[in-house]
Amino acid sequence: MKTSAVRVVRGGLTVAVAALCGLLQVAVAADIEEMHFLIPGGAGGGWDGTARGVGEALTKSGLVGTVSYENMSGGGGGKAIAYLIETAEKQQGTLMVNSTPIVIRSLQKVFPQSFRDLTPVASVIGDYAALVVHSDSSIQGLGDLVTRYEEDPRSVAIGGGSVAGGMDHLVAAMIMRAAGAKPSDVKYVPYDAGGKAMAGLLSGEIQALSTGFGEAIEMSRQDQVRILCVTAAEPLADAADVPTCKQAGADAEFVNWRGFFGAPGLSDEQAGAYFTLLGKMRETPEWEAVRARNGWVNAFLPGDAFVKFLEAQEQEIGDLMRELGFL
Repeated sequence: MKTSAVRVVRGGLTVAVAALCGLLQVAVAADIEEMHFLIPGGAGGGWDGTARGVGEALTKSGLVGTVSYENMSGGGGGKAIAYLIETAEKQQGTLMVNSTPIVIRSLQKVFPQSFRDLTPVASVIGDYAALVVHSDSSIQGLGDLVTRYEEDPRSVAIGGGSVAGGMDHLVAAMIMRAAGAKPSDVKYVPYDAGGKAMAGLLSGEIQALSTGFGEAIEMSRQDQVRILCVTAAEPLADAADVPTCKQAGADAEFVNWRGFFGAPGLSDEQAGAYFTLLGKMRETPEWEAVRARNGWVNAFLPGDAFVKFLEAQEQEIGDLMRELGFL
């Protein structure tokens, strides 16, 4: 597999974060008493977990008084994006969580908008991807899954919390290609949000699940799933016993950023107050507890730096999707 294209997606964020380390010493945030988070998917998925984790850290650290949440699934995230744009004047106190799929689905024309139609505020975390099976599965490692897949790809249904050709599908195809199998043969089953996809795995509807490592590690700690591999370059300190995909026999790396967007027309002052607040949050012990619990990587990119990263990722992922036949 040409893993360089995959690594660029990860490396671009890493380099950008390193180059902007000086921005982490942010000024004191303007007082923000209330915040409302718009979540483009259902409960239990990566977007939901990120918004609620950030809200938990903000309130427990005393940086924000009250936080509210609104789940609005539909259209691969497009319903919430359209709603935020259409009601922009009423949404100046709202932040919408999103991640790499806003780039992927815009490229696929799943919805007509892109990040350019919103106000990018900041990327906050990176979440590696993982391939998991039910803890009772006879598939003990990635090699077992690949063997079964090569014998009959249609017998191995791999689910994910995104549409066909979306991020979870893309990650599953990358891992299979890196393992020497044909990526276009992946029998992918889409679910609306990660929580529903996890339920599909636990009920036996699918044999494996492509998901965020943050969701996977929590279920693994409850002994409900077995993580076959994580798409990190090196073993993670928070889960040293989980093999990287390279260690498991598939030299693939990927990291999914998650961050926040304001409504179009959000003032520079308000956007600045938000990313300053998020910068302060990431220095608190309350945030570190949330981050470590979920296995997330700190990846803070505020304002213009976030926009530049999104523009670069759009080009990089577009090239990768064309290489794999998804565009």
